[in-house]
Amino acid sequence: MTRSPSAPDARLSSRLGLTERVFAGPASRRLQHAVDDGMARVEAYLADELRATDDIADAAGRYLFEAGGKRVRPMLSLLTAQLGDGATDEVIAGAAALELTHLGSLYHDDVMDGADLRRGVPAAHAVWGNSVAILTGDLLFSRASQIMSGLGEGAMRLQANTFERLVLGQMHETVGPAEGTDRVAFYLQVLADKTGSLIAAAAEAGVIFSNASHDYRDPLLTFGEKTGVAFQLLDDVIDLSADPDETGKVPGTDLRAGVPTMPYLLLAERTDTASVGLLARIDDGVARIADGADASLLDGPLGELREHAATDQTRELAHDWSRQAVDALAPLPRGAVKEALTRFSEAVADRSS
Repeated sequence: MTRSPSAPDARLSSRLGLTERVFAGPASRRLQHAVDDGMARVEAYLADELRATDDIADAAGRYLFEAGGKRVRPMLSLLTAQLGDGATDEVIAGAAALELTHLGSLYHDDVMDGADLRRGVPAAHAVWGNSVAILTGDLLFSRASQIMSGLGEGAMRLQANTFERLVLGQMHETVGPAEGTDRVAFYLQVLADKTGSLIAAAAEAGVIFSNASHDYRDPLLTFGEKTGVAFQLLDDVIDLSADPDETGKVPGTDLRAGVPTMPYLLLAERTDTASVGLLARIDDGVARIADGADASLLDGPLGELREHAATDQTRELAHDWSRQAVDALAPLPRGAVKEALTRFSEAVADRSS
């Protein structure tokens, strides 16, 4: 691994590449420093929590953490905490626990999707095998629960409710929609459960653990969930990128594994000859890959999908969910925090990687 948890590029602004957008203007500089300082504390907390005396648990548990990541969830906790007492010890612990939950879910997702890469490195199951990767995810979930248990009953309830939604979202994605179900609406609910719920929990955690006003919780829950859906919709677009160095994953990883994404679902709703033909070629390629064919046979069709109007429509849908997220912030007081949250939600729906 080349990344150190304490390396200078681990700072929030560098990792997200959103300095000019989220922390725009002199009025945001103090907020940026507060969030960056809090992120350094979260990084140190995570690095300490991921150490284990067992060699395999230590190496596997730190693997994806040290590979990098955007740390979107702790960043949101630290931002919303500025509505209260700031980055208290409880905020740092809660933010770290939710990031561990996210990390644990990545180990499981990559096994289920058969992903080859994660964050630019071989997926954990490719290094240690499926069983160790699954068990590592379980260890991270366990550690997150231990941390939350030290923060009280409310924290445990937040963790349990969020984890339940994560599992249900993954289950529904795995089983797929029932006959006659609107597949786009079904997929949006999967995104709300798998991605939105954890981002919403992070936004809520900043309020709870900083003793901010209870009145902010519902608006921030809505903001977090809608921002999470926007974030994942843009990930569906980015997943089609022709450059694996940009995304840290093989282009079209989900589709090659037979997991529908929004561009595919919107393509399936079109009735013009070109769209119907492209859909048929993708479906045929997925079936052949499942039978053992080389996954590269989908390179051409996925390149066509990347340039298709269905992908542009997905991008616009992400912008719409981002706008809804910003609208949810109306009850929050005017100031640097509200402005930063607004810019963040807009930026996650308008990024290239």
